[in-house]
Amino acid sequence: MSHIIHRNLRQVPPVAVGADGITIRASDGKTYIDASGGAAVSSLGHGHPDVIAAMHRQIERCAYAHTGFFTTEAAEELADRLAAGAPEDLSGVYLVSGGSEAMETALKLARQYWVELNEPKRRLFLARRQSYHGNTLGALAVGGNEWRRKAFAPLLMDTVRVSPCYEYRDRPERQSVDDYTACLLDELETTILKTGPENIIAFCAEPVVGATGGAIPPTPGYFKGVREICDRYRILFIADEVMCGMGRTGTMYAIEQDGVAPDIVAVAKGLAAGYQPIGAVLAHKAIVDCIRNGSGAFQHGHTYIGHPVAAAAALAVQQVIERDDLLARVRSRGATLRRMLGDVFGVHEHVGDIRGRGLLLALEFVQDRSTKEPFAPERRLHAVLKQKAMERGLMVYPMGGTIDGQRGDHVLLAPPFIATAADLSEIVSRLEDAVDAALKQ
Repeated sequence: MSHIIHRNLRQVPPVAVGADGITIRASDGKTYIDASGGAAVSSLGHGHPDVIAAMHRQIERCAYAHTGFFTTEAAEELADRLAAGAPEDLSGVYLVSGGSEAMETALKLARQYWVELNEPKRRLFLARRQSYHGNTLGALAVGGNEWRRKAFAPLLMDTVRVSPCYEYRDRPERQSVDDYTACLLDELETTILKTGPENIIAFCAEPVVGATGGAIPPTPGYFKGVREICDRYRILFIADEVMCGMGRTGTMYAIEQDGVAPDIVAVAKGLAAGYQPIGAVLAHKAIVDCIRNGSGAFQHGHTYIGHPVAAAAALAVQQVIERDDLLARVRSRGATLRRMLGDVFGVHEHVGDIRGRGLLLALEFVQDRSTKEPFAPERRLHAVLKQKAMERGLMVYPMGGTIDGQRGDHVLLAPPFIATAADLSEIVSRLEDAVDAALKQ
């Protein structure tokens, strides 16, 4: 028995006792390839000496200083680096302790901005179905993951929803990609007008959808259209890059690839690559200046924001990524992994789609490839696949409810940026065995 409330209360997971590179070792001596970076977190793998050394130096210098009294060099340097590489004018940085906290912070910052502008009537967020923005009550309310929301629905604030940009499922065969994109943008604009732009705080979206949909990229021009519509109706655009940001898709900020700049960006996971819990919110200069010149204080805060050891770890991670040119490696290794997956699963009768960007890729499973009919939810293919993968020493990130919160299964791959071509080949080989075993069960 364990006194920990584990994610599955009917079983205790293996005990991790060591980790190095792309592997984690359990107490029974078994080694697992971390093909998902945990939850797309471990971008540098495990045990990186530069990051560990940076954490040791910071602990010896100053392990904790409350931001109500002090700032630290590590936090200031990290903020400078994040702002310097961010899309235009995203110069305000607020350091937090994780992804859900980052999104919660972004929501509150956006609301306070409109209050400072004397527009308190704005109380609604606009978001997409089949999205995920975190597990705190505010972030959960904005997210469209129905399975996660269901038990807590009475506690959640109202959110206005539009369709996801989910080309594989939602674009009719005879409709062009441009026409599909135009329909999505028309729905967004129509929904804004119906709701009343004066009532809306912001539109929230993941540039590349993560866990809920499985590495779903936008169609060309989608986010440019979103940006134009938000500008037209004076609505903020919040990009949730908790999973897809910090280099995971091949650029430091995922939204860069779509040629637009949001008003607020939330990042976490890969920011410190798992070496410490940390996240960040980057806000447009106009938002920060509005509050600075108004009330003078953001009405928000937690005990561990701006934690110096976490900031030192994140700063070291970002320095390693730049020094070792790992973004270029993400792009090249991502193309390699995509090709390997295509070679094995490209014509697989139960793999309907292979998608993603960089080293954030996914397979969507189907009962029938021609009709895209999913497997019955009762089969819990995603859960069986996780079990079969673990039996083969492979960590992947499967999820169910891909289509509507109940139907559909996918598996997400997010290996560390340091993975070699040989590592990727082994990942695909073990995944092939695990998929075959799961489908036979």
